[in-house]
Amino acid sequence: MAASELYTKFARVWIPDPEEVWKSAELLKDYKPGDKVLLLHLEEGTDLEYRLDPKTKELPPLRNPDILVGENDLTALSYLHEPAVLHNLRVRFIDSKLIYTYCGIVLVAINPYEQLPIYGEDIINAYSGQNMGDMDPHIFAVAEEAYKQMARDERNQSIIVSGESGAGKTVSAKYAMRYFATVSGSASEANVEEKVLASNPIMESIGNAKTTRNDNSSRFGKYIEIGFDKRYRIIGANMRTYLLEKSRVVFQAEEERNYHIFYQLCASAKLPEFKMLRLGNADSFHYTKQGGSPMIEGVDDAKEMAHTRQACTLLGISESYQMGIFRILAGILHLGNVGFTSRDSDSCTIPPKHEPLIIFCDLMGVDYEEMCHWLCHRKLATATETYIKPISKLQAINARDALAKHIYAKLFNWIVDHVNQALHSAVKQHSFIGVLDIYGFETFEINSFEQFCINYANEKLQQQFNMHVFKLEQEEYMKEQIPWTLIDFYDNQPCINLIESKLGILDLLDEECKMPKGTDDTWAQKLYNTHLNKCALFEKPRMSNKAFIIKHFADKVEYQCEGFLEKNKDTVFEEQIKVLKSSKFKMLPELFQDDEKAISPTSATSSGRTPLTRVPVKPTKGRPGQMTKEHKKTVGHQFRNSLHLLMETLNATTPHYVRCIKPNDFKFPFTFDEKRAVQQLRACGVLETIRISAAGFPSRWTYQEFFSRYRVLMKQKDVLGDRKQTCKNVLEKLILDKDKYQFGKTKIFFRAGQVAYLEKLRADKLRAACIRIQKTIRGWLLRKKYLCMQRAAITVQRYVRGYQARCYAKFLRRTKAATTIQKYWRMYVVRRRYKIRRAATIVVQSYLRGYLARNRYRKILREHKAVIIQKRVRGWLARTHYKRTMQAIIYLQCCFRRMMAKRELKKLKIEARSVERYKKLHIGMENKIMQLQRKVDEQNKDYKCLMEKLTNLEGVYNSETEKLRNDVERLQLSEEEAKVATGRVLSLQEEIAKLRKDLEQTRSEKKSIEERADKYKQETEQLVSNLKEENTLLKQEKETLNHLIVEQAKEMTETMERKLVEETKQLELDLNDERLRYQNLLNEFSRLEERYDDLKEEMTLMLNVPKPGHKRTDSTHSSNESEYTFSSEFAETEDIAPRTEEPSEKKVPLDMSLFLKLQKRVTELEQEKQIMQDELDRKEEQVLRSKAKEEERPPIRGAELEYESLKRQELESENKKLKNELNELRKALSEKSAPEVTAPGAPAYRVLMEQLTSVSEELDVRKEEVLILRSQLVSQKEAIQPKDDKNTMTDSTILLEDVQKMKDKGEIAQAYIGLKETNRLLESQLQSQKRSHENEAEALRGEIQSLKEENNRQQQLLAQNLQLPPEARIEASLQHEITRLTNENLYFEELYADDPKKYQSFRISLYKRMIDLMEQLEKQDKTVRKLKKQLKVFAKKIGELEVGQMENISPGQIIDEPIRPVNIPRKEKDFQGMLEYKREDEQKLVKNLILELKPRGVAVNLIPGLPAYILFMCVRHADYLNDDQKVRSLLTSTINSIKKVLKKRGDDFETVSFWLSNTCRFLHCLKQYSGEEGFMKHNTSRQNEHCLTNFDLAEYRQVLSDLAIQIYQQLVRVLENILQPMIVSGMLEHETIQGVSGVKPTGLRKRTSSIADEGTYTLDSILRQLNSFHSVMCQHGMDPELIKQVVKQMFYIVGAITLNNLLLRKDMCSWSKGMQIRYNVSQLEEWLRDKNLMNSGAKETLEPLIQAAQLLQVKKKTDDDAEAICSMCNALTTAQIVKVLNLYTPVNEFEERVSVSFIRTIQMRLRDRKDSPQLLMDAKHIFPVTFPFNPSSLALETIQIPASLGLGFIARV
Repeated sequence: MAASELYTKFARVWIPDPEEVWKSAELLKDYKPGDKVLLLHLEEGTDLEYRLDPKTKELPPLRNPDILVGENDLTALSYLHEPAVLHNLRVRFIDSKLIYTYCGIVLVAINPYEQLPIYGEDIINAYSGQNMGDMDPHIFAVAEEAYKQMARDERNQSIIVSGESGAGKTVSAKYAMRYFATVSGSASEANVEEKVLASNPIMESIGNAKTTRNDNSSRFGKYIEIGFDKRYRIIGANMRTYLLEKSRVVFQAEEERNYHIFYQLCASAKLPEFKMLRLGNADSFHYTKQGGSPMIEGVDDAKEMAHTRQACTLLGISESYQMGIFRILAGILHLGNVGFTSRDSDSCTIPPKHEPLIIFCDLMGVDYEEMCHWLCHRKLATATETYIKPISKLQAINARDALAKHIYAKLFNWIVDHVNQALHSAVKQHSFIGVLDIYGFETFEINSFEQFCINYANEKLQQQFNMHVFKLEQEEYMKEQIPWTLIDFYDNQPCINLIESKLGILDLLDEECKMPKGTDDTWAQKLYNTHLNKCALFEKPRMSNKAFIIKHFADKVEYQCEGFLEKNKDTVFEEQIKVLKSSKFKMLPELFQDDEKAISPTSATSSGRTPLTRVPVKPTKGRPGQMTKEHKKTVGHQFRNSLHLLMETLNATTPHYVRCIKPNDFKFPFTFDEKRAVQQLRACGVLETIRISAAGFPSRWTYQEFFSRYRVLMKQKDVLGDRKQTCKNVLEKLILDKDKYQFGKTKIFFRAGQVAYLEKLRADKLRAACIRIQKTIRGWLLRKKYLCMQRAAITVQRYVRGYQARCYAKFLRRTKAATTIQKYWRMYVVRRRYKIRRAATIVVQSYLRGYLARNRYRKILREHKAVIIQKRVRGWLARTHYKRTMQAIIYLQCCFRRMMAKRELKKLKIEARSVERYKKLHIGMENKIMQLQRKVDEQNKDYKCLMEKLTNLEGVYNSETEKLRNDVERLQLSEEEAKVATGRVLSLQEEIAKLRKDLEQTRSEKKSIEERADKYKQETEQLVSNLKEENTLLKQEKETLNHLIVEQAKEMTETMERKLVEETKQLELDLNDERLRYQNLLNEFSRLEERYDDLKEEMTLMLNVPKPGHKRTDSTHSSNESEYTFSSEFAETEDIAPRTEEPSEKKVPLDMSLFLKLQKRVTELEQEKQIMQDELDRKEEQVLRSKAKEEERPPIRGAELEYESLKRQELESENKKLKNELNELRKALSEKSAPEVTAPGAPAYRVLMEQLTSVSEELDVRKEEVLILRSQLVSQKEAIQPKDDKNTMTDSTILLEDVQKMKDKGEIAQAYIGLKETNRLLESQLQSQKRSHENEAEALRGEIQSLKEENNRQQQLLAQNLQLPPEARIEASLQHEITRLTNENLYFEELYADDPKKYQSFRISLYKRMIDLMEQLEKQDKTVRKLKKQLKVFAKKIGELEVGQMENISPGQIIDEPIRPVNIPRKEKDFQGMLEYKREDEQKLVKNLILELKPRGVAVNLIPGLPAYILFMCVRHADYLNDDQKVRSLLTSTINSIKKVLKKRGDDFETVSFWLSNTCRFLHCLKQYSGEEGFMKHNTSRQNEHCLTNFDLAEYRQVLSDLAIQIYQQLVRVLENILQPMIVSGMLEHETIQGVSGVKPTGLRKRTSSIADEGTYTLDSILRQLNSFHSVMCQHGMDPELIKQVVKQMFYIVGAITLNNLLLRKDMCSWSKGMQIRYNVSQLEEWLRDKNLMNSGAKETLEPLIQAAQLLQVKKKTDDDAEAICSMCNALTTAQIVKVLNLYTPVNEFEERVSVSFIRTIQMRLRDRKDSPQLLMDAKHIFPVTFPFNPSSLALETIQIPASLGLGFIARV
C-alpha cells in the first residue's frame, strides 16, 4: 500500500521540536495528496498546523504502535527512523530502567550513573550458553556471543566499545572481561582478569585526567587482546594503546587537571619514602596549577596513590622500579618550574643555581651544567660542520615542555610494556578476543591535532562498521535467496582519502614539517590551494585564514591550524636526550632504549601516542643516520600506521559493537537529555545502522511465526497444509504491491512500514471481533435485564392502573355534579356581564367613528396641497441642473486646449536650447555636489561627537539613576520600618481593647460560675446516689472480668503452645541451615580433594617427576583418616621440596598474585578449621558427659592401642630405612648411568621401580604379621592382670586421646595441611619448571601425544613383565627397549634421508646410547640381586621371631586370635545371614560387585539394594571373626571403589542413583544391625540375632553418611545438567495452549521460536524426563523420603531457572505468558498428584514462579491493585516485583503498560519489607539432605547370590 494511505485521521506522527528534538502529534483529518498543511493535535492539548516542505513535500515520520514501544531490538520497530529510535531508548531507560538495547548488531549502552545489581555471578550464569536474541540486551550477551563464535567458528573476535568521555566505555570493557574470566574457568585458575583489573588503577593514574565533561576521562585508547588456549580458557592478555594526549602534561584548560598521578604524588608528598622527591602542594607546580582545579570532589588522591602502588606490586613491579617511576614523575614536575630570563631577542639563560633545575638534575642523575646549557642552546648540523646556537626564551620554554612530554610518553610506554609482561603467558595462544576501548567522535569549541586524529580514527572505524553491516545484510539476503538490490549507504571513503591519501591533509602536514621555515599558516594555505573548491568535504571558514572545516560522517568540525606542526613534529633536541641517556639513574636510560631501535608494528600501535624525537644530527655514521630516519617519523605518520594495523586486526576478527551513550552532562541518574542523546546516536553510527536496515527489508518473519501471528486475517479456506504457500496466498491478498515484501527460503522479508500495516489490519480484525462479541453479550445481558424489568413493570402497572381507575370513576361523578352547578351559575354571570359591556361598547363606537371621519378629511386636504408644491420645486431643480452641466463642459474644453498649447510650446523651447549651455550647467552641478559631500562628512563627524557625548551622558545618567535607586530603596526601607512601628502601635491598642473585653468577660463568667456552684451541689447529691448504683454494677463486672481472666489464661497457654511450635520450627530451620553449611563444607572439601588429585597428576606430567614410592597408612586409623589423610604423600614431597626451593628462590621471582591468592585461600581454610574445631569441642563435651554412663570397654582396646603404637614406631623406622635406601639407589643410578637411561620416564627405570615396590610390599606384609603377633602378646598379658579402677581411668583417657586425635586429624585440618603443602609443592615445582623448561616448552607440547601413546605401550609391557619371573623381566624390558630404538631409528632415518651426515651422527649417538643402556641394565641386575639377598635375611629373622612367639602362646589363645582364622566347624544355624570370603579375594569382590557392575541389569533382574546387602553380610562375617583388619579393609575399599565409579561415570543418572540408593541401604543396614536399642526396636527377633557383636562402626556410619551426601549432591548436578536445556524452552517458550501467546515482531536478533519444532523441548519433554527420573529411582529401591527430597530439588531447579529467565526476558513478561506459565505449573502439580508426592514440599518451591505468573495477569492500575499485589507476592522480593512490572510488555493493543507512578507506589509500599536485594534466585542452591532411618524387612538368610555377579568365590555361611 502507498505510504500516504497510512496518514489517516488519528494516526500519530513525529514533528521536529527545538527543545525535545521530536514531539508526538495526532492527525485531526486524513491526508490527501497535494495537501500543503497537516492539522495536528499535540499531546500537550494544543492544535497545530504543520506546513509541509514545498520542495520535498516530505511527510513527518509515523509513530510506531504502542505495542512495539520499548522493544529489545530497535530493528524490530516497524518504522525505522530517528524519532522512533530516540523514543524507544527513552522509554526503556526512563520507564523500564533498562540501560541496554540492541540496534541490529550494535548494543547501545546508556550510562545510568548509578550502581545496578545486574552484573553478579548469577546474571553471568544466566547468560552463559544462551542465544543472543533469547535474553534481554546485556553486555554479557555480547560477550557470550563473541565467546561462542570464537569456539564455534574458530575465528578471533573483537568487541569495539566506543562513546564519548564519561559514557561508560571502560566499565563496559571491564564487565566483558569479567564475563570471559568467569565462563572460561574458575577464579582460582583464570587470574588474568584480576591482573587486568589490577592494571586499571595504574593505567587510570597515568592515562586519565579530569576534563570539563568527565572527572576520570581516559586520554588514550586501548585494545586488550584476551588470549585463550585450545580449551578456551584464559591464558593471558596483551594491551595496545593509542594516541596519548601528551599536551596535557604541560598545559591544561580551565577547570581541568593534569594526569591523576601527579596529584597523587603531591598528596602523598609527606610520606617518608617520598621526601627525597621534594614535592609539595599541587599549586606549587606549573604543570599542575594551570587548570585551577587541583581537587576532585569525592576523590582522595592519597588513597588513590595507595591503590596505584598496590596494583604495581600485584603486577610484579618492584619497589625500586616504583620509586624510579615516581622519581621521573617528580622530575617532570620540577622541570616545569624551570624558568628562563632573556638576554636578548635570540638568547636566554637560566638563573644561577636555579633550585627547580637542581632538583630535576638530582632526581634524574644528570649533570646540572650540561642540562642547563642544552636547555638554552641547540645544535645545528650542516653538511660540513656543526654549530651550537642559543635559542630565545619562547623556544627554550617550548623545548622544555617538549622534553617533559617526551619523558612522560616514554614512561607511559615503559609501564604499558611491563603490564603486558605481567599479563603474558608462556602457553601458546590458540585464539583471542579483543576489547577495543576507544574514544568517540569529538567536537569542541577549539579543535586541534588531537581531535583531528581522534575523528580520523572514528572515520576508519565507521567505515569498517558500515561495511560489516552491509556485508551482514548481503549475506542474509543471499542465504534466503531473495533478489539482491544494492543498498545505498553513506560511504566515508572520500573523507578518509581527504585525510590520508597522497596530497591529503596528513601528507601535506608531514611535508610542511620537513620544510625549514614551515609554519601553520603556510600549511593552511597549502590546504586551501589543494582542496578548497576541489573536495566537497573540505571548507574554509569565512572569518579565519588559520582554520579549516571537514565534513565528517557525524558532523562538521572546524580545526584550528595553530599548533598542528609542532604537535606533529613533536621535536625534542637530541642533546637533551643524550644528557638523559648519560644519567646515573639506571632506569632513565632504560626508557630511551627504544630510540635506538626500529619501531615494530606493535610498538607503532602504542606509539600512536608515543612521539618520536626529531633531533637534527650530523649524518656521519650509518647507525645514527638510521636512528635519525626513525626519529623523523611524525606523530601523524605513526598514528596512521598504528590505525592501519588496528584495522587489519579488526578485519581479521569478527567484530561486535557496543556504543556507549551519555544521557546527560550533569551525571544525574536515569535522566535523559534528548539533544545530547541524538548527537551521540548520529556520531556513533546507530542511526546509520537503522538507515541501512530501513533501506532494505528490515522486518523478517519465519513462515510459522507469520502464520501464528496473522492467522486471524485468514479464512478457513485460505489455510492449506503447506504453511509457506498459505502465507504467500494471504500476503498477495493483503499487500498488493509485491515490492513491499519478498519470500525467502525460511523467512518473509518486509519493507519498512508493512508490519505496521499488517498490525493495523490485525488490530482492526480483532477489534471488530471484540465489538461483535461485546455487542452480542451486551445485547443478551440487556435483553435479559429488559425482560425482568418488563415483568416487574407489568405487575406494578396492573395494581397502579386499578387504583387509578377507581379514583377516576370517583372523579367523574364529582366532576359531573360540579359541571351542572357551574353551568347555571356561569350562564347567569356571563349574561349579566354581556349586557353591561354591550351598552358601553355602543357609546364608545359612536365617539370613535366621528373622530376617524374628521381625521380622514384633514389628510386628503394636506395631500392635495403637497402635490402642488412638489410640481413647482421639481421644475426649478431641473433647470438649475442643466445650467451647471453646460458650464462644466465649457470649462473642460478650455483646460484641454490650454494643455495642448503648453505641450507645443515646450517642444519648441527644447529645440531652441543648445548643448554647450548644458555643459556649463553640469560643471556647476559637480562643484555643488563636492561641497555637499564635504558638508555630509562634517555632519557625520559632528554626529559621532554627539553620539560619544550621548553615551557619556547615558553613563552619567545610569550612575545617577543607580544612586537615586539606592536612595529610593533606603527611603522605602525607612518607610517600611515606620509602617511596622505604626502597626505595632495599632496592635498594642488592639490588645488593650481585647484586655478590656476579657475583663468584662471574666466578670460575667464569675457570675455564671457562682450559679454553676449552686447547680453543682445539687448534681453531687445525685452523683452519690448514682455511684452507689454503679458500685453494684461494678461488682457484677468484676465477676465477668474474673471469667474473662480465666478465658485469657487459657488463650495464653494456647499462644504459648503456638510460640513453642514456632520456636521448634525455627530450630528446625536452624538445623537445616547448619546441615546445609556442613554439606557445603563437605562438598567444598571433596572439590578440594579432587582438585588436589588433578593438580598432582598435572604436576607429575609436566615435571615428569618419578612417582612416589610405596606409601603405607596406619590400618588402625579410622576411615576418615584413611580417606582424607595425605600425610604420607606429603612426607615424600617435603623431602623433594627443599631441594627444588633453594635454587628457585635465588633465580626465579615469586608470583605475587599466586602467592596472595593462596594466602587468601589459606586464611579461609583456617577460619573453616576453627569452625570445625569448635564443633569438635562441643562433641568432645558430649562425650565427656556420656563417659560416666558408658560401661567399661573390653580389654582388647588397650591391646589395639598398644598395637597402634608398636606399628607406628615400626613403620617410621622402616620408612626411614626405605627412603634412605631409595635415595642411595637413585644417587647411584644418577651418578653412574647415562641421563637418558636413568631418567624418570625411562623404561628401565620404571622396571626397577616396580621391582623395588613389589619387594617393599612383601617386606611390609611380613612386618605386619610380626606386629600382629606382638600385639597379641601384649593383649594376653593384659588379660592376665587384674582389672581395677585404673583400667577404667586409662580407658577414659584413651577415649579422650582418640577424641583429640580425631580433632587433630579431622577432615578440615587435613585439608588445610594438604593445601598448604600443595601450595609449597606447586610453588617450588612451578618455579623450577619455569627455570629449567622455559626453552623446551614448545617442543615438549608437540611430543605430549606421542609420549602418552608410548607411556600406554610401556605400561602394558610392564604389566606383562610383572607376570613373568624376575629373570625374564630384564630380558623383556631389554627387548622392548631395542624395538623402541629400532622404531626411532626408522623414524629418524626417514627424517634425515636428505642429509646423510646428520643421519650418520645420529646413528653413532644411538649406538652409544644402546651400549650405555646395556651397561646400566647389568648394574641394575647387580643391585636387584643384592636387594634379594637382604630380603632373604629379613625373612629368616621374621621366621625366627614367629617361632619364638608361638612357643609362648597357649592353644586357647591361638584359637581366639582374630587375625589368623582357623577353620573350626560350626553349626549352620548359628552363622546364617553371613558371607565368607578370603582376604586375597577382597579386590576381586570389590571389582565384580562395584567397579564392573552395571546398574541397569541389577535394577531390572535382582532385588533393590542387593550390593549393599552382600557387602553388609561380608562385614558381618568379618565382625563374627573379630577381624578388625578385614572390616576396615573391606569398608575402605568399598568407599574408595564407589568414589572411583562415580568419578568415572558421574554423568550417568542411573549410575549415581543406583549407588545413592545402595549407599543409603548399606548405611541403614549398619544402623539396623548395630545393636543399639533405638534401631533394634524395628527389627524382628531373628534380625536382632544378626546384629554386630564385636565392633562399633559408628565412625563408618558417619563416613558413609558423608559419602551419601556427596553422591546426592552429584545426583542433583546430573539432574540439573539434564533438565537445564529443557526448562526455558518447555516452561516459557513453548506454547502449551496454542494461540494464546501472540508472536510480536522481532528484530535482527531473532529469539527462539515458541512454536514446537522437532528439535525443541516442550512441557511434555520435561514431564517425560521427570517420569524417567522417578521410575529409575523407584527401580533402584531408593527410600521414599529421599525420592521426595530429590523431587523437591528438581522442582526448585525448574522454578528458579524459569523465574530467572523470566526476569531477564522482556518478551516473556506479558499477560498471555503468565497464563501459559500457570497452566504449565498446574501440569507439574498434576504430575505430583499422580506420583503421590504433593507432601514432598516440591509445590512450595514453585511459589515464586506462581506469584510471578499471577503478577503478570492481575490488574495493575489503582492503589487497591497495588495493595493486592503486595499481599499476594510474599514469596517474591521487592527487586523481583519491580523488575517484572518494569518488564511487563503488552502483546496486543488491548493490553496496557504499567505506569511509572504505579511502580513507585509498589516501591513505597514495599520499602519496609526486609528481603534480599538479589534479583535472581540461586539456581545452584541445594537443599540440605537427610537420610531418615528406613529398616529393611528382608531377612539376610534368605538372600541368594545370583551367578551373574561372578561372586562364586564367596560362600554363604
